[in-house]
Amino acid sequence: MYKRWYDVDPTVSLAVSLMRNANVMTQYDCADIIVKKSKDNGIDLADNILADAFTYVLRRWYDTDQKIAESFEYLKSLPIDLQKEVALDIINYLQEAEIHKQS
Repeated sequence: MYKRWYDVDPTVSLAVSLMRNANVMTQYDCADIIVKKSKDNGIDLADNILADAFTYVLRRWYDTDQKIAESFEYLKSLPIDLQKEVALDIINYLQEAEIHKQS
């Protein structure tokens, strides 16, 4: 039914979309939020999984940067309720960043 894993939940989908449209430094900040929250909740991906992540054709926007691709692997590994919680953290962070940019 869904083409992309993050479209299962509209909040997660919105966070990914907003993150995609942010500048790269803000994307890195969001990636840090995702990884920290994942590790705080017991998700710690093995380095060998991430090394294999770049052996396939880069099809998705977040595959072109290793840090962002890694953070999305963490996000994808979380249960849906935690994905949504992290998505809300990202949305709130991006809103704050936008407010500070305008002032």
